[in-house]
Amino acid sequence: MCKRNAGVAEGGSEATLQGSCADTGFARVPARRASVRRPSTIELMLLATVFLWALNLTVTRYILTHGFAPLAYATYRYGLATAIFIAIVLVGERTLRIARRDLPLVGLAALFIFLNQLSFVYALDRTSASTIALILGATPAFAALIGLVLGLERLSRRFWLAAAISFAGVGLVALGSGGEVAGDHLGILLGVSTAATWAAYSVAVGPLMERYSASRISVAALGLAWVGIALVGLPQTVDQDLDVGWKVWALLLFATLGPLVLTTILWFRVIHRIGASRATLVANLQPFVAAIFALVLLSEQMSLLQVLGGLLIAGGILTARRRSPPAPAPD
Repeated sequence: MCKRNAGVAEGGSEATLQGSCADTGFARVPARRASVRRPSTIELMLLATVFLWALNLTVTRYILTHGFAPLAYATYRYGLATAIFIAIVLVGERTLRIARRDLPLVGLAALFIFLNQLSFVYALDRTSASTIALILGATPAFAALIGLVLGLERLSRRFWLAAAISFAGVGLVALGSGGEVAGDHLGILLGVSTAATWAAYSVAVGPLMERYSASRISVAALGLAWVGIALVGLPQTVDQDLDVGWKVWALLLFATLGPLVLTTILWFRVIHRIGASRATLVANLQPFVAAIFALVLLSEQMSLLQVLGGLLIAGGILTARRRSPPAPAPD
């Protein structure tokens, strides 16, 4: 073994140590560095998507409590997003065409996203972002139930147990929001509607994803939804005071470019590379990350019942995702 000689103190030079080793005839063994795996591009895209989705609830809640009417906000946001998607598709694909046979499905998807946005903005207008975030954790259960009704899913006993756990969690979140469900019953119901309509939209665009890009689907579905939002929200948009400060306008621009446009592109690229099941495992973290953002950035408070409800919703997700161990190979 090669040891430091008396002339090499803690601050001694590396050259002195190398000379000592050479004198004794022993080869110097280089120190091993701990290898740290760098996250892949797909992992970074997935984490960025979850981060932006989670932050969107806090940003939207802030905008709605600092001068913007709910439907005016949705009108500006979806109008800008639709224009951006049109530009992306025209540059990248040079056509906005949707086959005639797919138009009914596009219309259905547009209806769901229209209802989703009405529910989303009014839920956050009436209820805390952390409460809505936890309720959105039940979205996978709604998606599976819709798939069952349409004959797209065959659900196991494990799913029914997971759904019961998740919906029990939603009930606790509702009770914890005001001591009783009636405390803010409309905001809670709108939060549930947000989760259900987003699940329905996700199911509706599934067949379209086999034939069109996410951006082209967004042009058609978001564009039609924007027309509905603009018509319903016209009185609020006309009366909207535009002098809300640069911070609110900057956050509206962020909420459009990040959580709406960029995440649409990133999410479907991730699904294409690693599949929906693996991507959803990480995406299921979004409601709980969103709740943390709201608690920290908006100084919201959460009752013990809401925390327990969030844990039940998370337990439902884990129960639904857990797979039985593989059967042992025959001898």
